Amino acid sequence: MNSNSSPLVAAQLCFPDVNGSCVKAPYSPGPRVLLYAVFGSGAVLAVLGNLLVVTSILHLRQLHSPTNFLIASLACADFLVGVTVMPFSMVRSVESCWYFGRSFCTFHTCCDVAFCYSSLFHLCFISVDRYIAVTEPLAYPAKFTVSVSGVCIVVSWMLPLVYSGAVFYTGVYDDGLEELSSALNCVGGCQVVVNQNWVLIDFLSFLIPTFIMIILYSNIFLVARQQAKKIENTGNTGESSSESYKARVAKRERKAAKTLGITVIAFMISWLPYSIDSLIDAFMGFITPAYIYEICVWCAYYNSAMNPLIYALFYPWFKKAIKVILSGHIFKNSSAAMKLSSE
Repeated sequence: MNSNSSPLVAAQLCFPDVNGSCVKAPYSPGPRVLLYAVFGSGAVLAVLGNLLVVTSILHLRQLHSPTNFLIASLACADFLVGVTVMPFSMVRSVESCWYFGRSFCTFHTCCDVAFCYSSLFHLCFISVDRYIAVTEPLAYPAKFTVSVSGVCIVVSWMLPLVYSGAVFYTGVYDDGLEELSSALNCVGGCQVVVNQNWVLIDFLSFLIPTFIMIILYSNIFLVARQQAKKIENTGNTGESSSESYKARVAKRERKAAKTLGITVIAFMISWLPYSIDSLIDAFMGFITPAYIYEICVWCAYYNSAMNPLIYALFYPWFKKAIKVILSGHIFKNSSAAMKLSSE
């Protein structure tokens, strides 16, 4: 009986020939194919969609603006999530095993945290940019320059990379949880157990920028509403050319703020379940079932694939840029000077 059952037991291990291998919990063929299709399509969309955003903004000179440089940098972070994080997480989620080695597990986790926080910081700076653009549309070009945008981009990359590297490569994240971490991280596992202190820091690092964005966008839409009423009133009584120009600028900036506000809302909806689950899990003894954790994780990952779809729906310039790229016109010498409507 033992000899008959051992092959079955071995088949349920990630590495049957290795002592201390994790137990494998395989899906049946149907669900496995479906999960690979769902997760794989998300990764492909994150890679290709964000690559289109970056290429459009960097190649077409008309799109060279402080806001668009921030958007391109944000797209780089989402692109890197699609390249370095999602494919390997897809295999881990479907196969319930990590086949890529312990060192790459640490690197993968570091990239996961760094790129996601980079997205958050980019969105926070974009909120500040939109707030200035809507509340002070005429003074905005002098206040939020390309140099200021560059500083925001550097900060948005450096802080998450330094923080993530310091936490995961020094091993401080599981202080006090060494026994649990050792038990979970069998051969073929890539389960990161973070202690309460670092989970709380992570949650606050998510919550504080989120509150800042909510406050800024709330003020933006209040100001936009006041501007719309003022423009309506001046339109009825007649207006000077300077007032007409100011009205057009304000309308353009409000439209851009609305689109980026939708991007922020999508980010919060995607990441809030994972952030709350991580906080509850750390203080309740890691009780979350594996499938709930995976759902929360992939909701967060899919945010990297959502932003290009939002731009495609609400930015006419992005639609035209996609046509330029896919039609091959981008390879013509004059394509960089091509005019696109940014309205």
